[in-house]
Amino acid sequence: MIALIARRVLGALPNLFGIVVITFLLTRALPGDPAAFYAGPAGTQAAVEEVREKLGLNRSMPEQFVIYLNDLVHGDLGQALSTGQPVSQELKTRLPASLELVFLALTLAMVVAIPLGVAAARHPNSWIDHLCRLVTTAGVSLPTFFTGLLLTYVFYFLLGWAPSPIGRLDPYLTPPEAITGLYTVDSLLHGNVRLFLACGAQLTLPVLTLAMFVLAPLARMTRGSMLAVLSADFVRTARASGLSSTTVLVRYALRNALLPVVTTIGMVFSFLLGMSVIVDKVFAWPGVGSFALDALVASDYAPVQGFVLTMALLYTLLNLVIDLLYVVIDPRVRLTT
Repeated sequence: MIALIARRVLGALPNLFGIVVITFLLTRALPGDPAAFYAGPAGTQAAVEEVREKLGLNRSMPEQFVIYLNDLVHGDLGQALSTGQPVSQELKTRLPASLELVFLALTLAMVVAIPLGVAAARHPNSWIDHLCRLVTTAGVSLPTFFTGLLLTYVFYFLLGWAPSPIGRLDPYLTPPEAITGLYTVDSLLHGNVRLFLACGAQLTLPVLTLAMFVLAPLARMTRGSMLAVLSADFVRTARASGLSSTTVLVRYALRNALLPVVTTIGMVFSFLLGMSVIVDKVFAWPGVGSFALDALVASDYAPVQGFVLTMALLYTLLNLVIDLLYVVIDPRVRLTT
C-alpha cells in the first residue's frame, strides 16, 4: 500500500510541474496589465512603469519563471493585487467555503443517484427506470447558473422557504471560531445548534444546484454498470445457489459495479470544482472560485496561478484516494498495482 501511494505521488510530480508551466504562460498571455490595474485609473505612465518594476514584470519571461519557482519552493504564492492580501492567506480563508459546498453536494448526489441507478437497473423499463432517465436528462440539459437562479426564484422569492442568497451566513450572525473552516462542522464542535441550522439553511440552495449537476452522470453510470453486472454469470450462479436477493444485489452485484462509479465520482468532483465558480457568483458565496474569477478579470496573475495549482493538488489527492478505494472494493486490483 505504501509503495502504491509513493508511486502515485511521484507520478503526479511531472503533471504538477506541467500545470505550473502552462498556468504561468497562460496568465502572461492574458490581455490587460496588472501594473496599470494596481496603479489605478489616475496613474501616470511613470507610475505604471514603477509598479511594473516593483512587481518584477519588467524582467524577461525566463527570469520571472525562475523567481516564481523559487517562491513556490518557499511556499510563497505571491500577493493578490485585487485584495492586497497574500494569495496563500486568501486561499486558506476561502477554500473551506468551496470544499464545504462541493463535498455536501457530492454526498447528496451519491445518496440519491446510486440507489436510483440500482433501482432502475433492477427494474428496467419500469416507472423508476423512466424516472431515472428523466432525472439524468434534466441534470445534463439544465445549465448550472439557470438551475441556481430558478431555485432562488422559487424557494426564496416566491415561497420564502430559503434564506436570501448572500453568502455563507446571515450578516446578523457571528461565524463560529475557526477549527476546520467548515461552518457547519465548527458550529457543531462548539455545540451551537442554532448557528449550525443557520449555516445549513444558507447551504441548501447552492448544494442543491451543484448536486443536480452531478446527479445525472452518477445515476447513469450506476444504472449502466449494474445492468452489465446483473446479467453476468456469477450473479446467476449466486441466485441459483439460493442466496437472498438482497445479498446478491448488494454483496455481489453492487460491489462489482462500483469501480466505474467510483471513477465517475472522481471525474464529477473536478467538474464540481469548476462549477463552483458559477455558483459562487449566483449565491454570493465567498469561495475560491469567485476569488479566482475576480483576479482573472483584473489580470492578477498570482491568485489565478495559486487557484489552478490548488485545484491540481486537490485533484491529484482525489485520484490517490480513488486508487486506494479500488484496492478496497476489489482486492484483485492489488495484483496490477
